[in-house]
Amino acid sequence: MLKITTLIHAESTTLKLEGRLAGPWVQELEQCWVSTVGMRKRYPLSVDLSAVTYVDSDGKDLLKKLHRQGARLVASGCLTSCIVNEIVHVPRRGERAK
Repeated sequence: MLKITTLIHAESTTLKLEGRLAGPWVQELEQCWVSTVGMRKRYPLSVDLSAVTYVDSDGKDLLKKLHRQGARLVASGCLTSCIVNEIVHVPRRGERAK
């Protein structure tokens, strides 16, 4: 199960995730992302993974996609920090690896 809470602030929006980013919940997050981006194009968007307990390979692929589209990934703890570090250190399209 995954709980997705959209936190809208004056100049930013955060999708706060709680639980497992796996199975059908990956598609649910993608749909939420698409609708949020459509409404809040001008503002920075973040995905808060601090309360995520598991991410499957499809979930990791989606997080990579969201990062490439400009999402800021927020993590705490070993699991999510490791996943975010792995994603953030992959060069975005047009960038060269360090």
